[in-house]
Amino acid sequence: MKLTLTAAALLCVATNAFTTSPSFHRPTSTSKTSLNMAVPKADSYSITLLPGDGIGPEITEATKEVLNSLCDRCGFTLEMKEALIGGSAIDEVNDPFPDETLKQCLESDSVLLACIGGYKWDSNPRELRPETGLLKMRKSMGLFANLRPAKTIPQLLEASTLKREVVEGVDVMVVRELTGDVYFGTPKGIEEKDGQRIGYNNMIYSEGEIDRIARVAGDVASKRSGKLCSVDKANVLDVSQLWREVTTDVITKEFPDVELSHMYVDNAAMQLIRWPKQFDTMVTGNIFGDILSDEASMLVGSLGMLPSASIGESGPGVFEPIHGSAPDIAGEDKANPLAMILSAAMMLTYDLERPEEAKLLEAAVEAALDQGLRTADIKQEGDGCQLVGCKEMGKVVADLVSKIDMPEAIAV
Repeated sequence: MKLTLTAAALLCVATNAFTTSPSFHRPTSTSKTSLNMAVPKADSYSITLLPGDGIGPEITEATKEVLNSLCDRCGFTLEMKEALIGGSAIDEVNDPFPDETLKQCLESDSVLLACIGGYKWDSNPRELRPETGLLKMRKSMGLFANLRPAKTIPQLLEASTLKREVVEGVDVMVVRELTGDVYFGTPKGIEEKDGQRIGYNNMIYSEGEIDRIARVAGDVASKRSGKLCSVDKANVLDVSQLWREVTTDVITKEFPDVELSHMYVDNAAMQLIRWPKQFDTMVTGNIFGDILSDEASMLVGSLGMLPSASIGESGPGVFEPIHGSAPDIAGEDKANPLAMILSAAMMLTYDLERPEEAKLLEAAVEAALDQGLRTADIKQEGDGCQLVGCKEMGKVVADLVSKIDMPEAIAV
């Protein structure tokens, strides 16, 4: 079966052989990034699955079916064990990220997360909200770098809300710092003063935190086009002034071939919509990255197609689709499992040292799209494609994994 790897190479081509090439290494505080997979290539791996909330269990089941097909085809084993996180954990044990889940994650070779959150828990106190569990997981596991590729997919260009000439050819990687900034800064809280409530948070970064994420971004950019845009708000924020100084120092000294530019976050948000093809690799702090990476992802047309990786200096990474839990369609077999399947491909590359198997998953996703199969989020009126549910999409991809000719599937 002859394949043209366009969307199938969503990860490897989107990152210019970054995600599927064994050349990215977890950073240390004293040197440039260098290769350091979480575990060496093996015949068996332990994987923690975190189905979470909403559509999470559905896309997890579809991804498990695909991974089981991959294991049967390629002769290795994934011992997949589920654990609680988010709203489901709150309901079960009154904790959005239980100690038992943390222990299991740290003892695993890798972690595959679906999604968390939902209206049900929105009125809970802060410590009993699903999002608090996600932040706790990132901090406890040392996951300081989030990598989000956003590459337009030829078959889905019409799904974007922007004009074809604006989005065609877009290939952006957003590198987001994940464990600092206003989400974690202290002091923070809500208190009463002069007869009224006051809420406050602390936007804070240390030099070391900026240093290590700048190294990751420099390494990513050097393996792509060599262009890196650092996003901040240095004209009004002291913390952004430090961010700009440290980032400039790291890139200038350690990545002299990388072309570094700086942009204020408000301008970057506008430029991503006006002319996104000017960007290749972007690096920014936690809150700016949270917003910009979601904006960049919608250039593709659907959050349901994009994976992400969160990694630290050592230990297992966490791989997850960037979309939310979509509680409004939970249990209706309408979810798109492709982003979680592609997140599993990133897991195979980063944590399990199986890049060829990752390419096979990506090729199977490409083949499913080439067959004209679409879930509701990527189905366009009059496109001539067939509407399928989450279960059917998972079954088709799993079947394709077992049938695609391996040499052709991994040839780029």
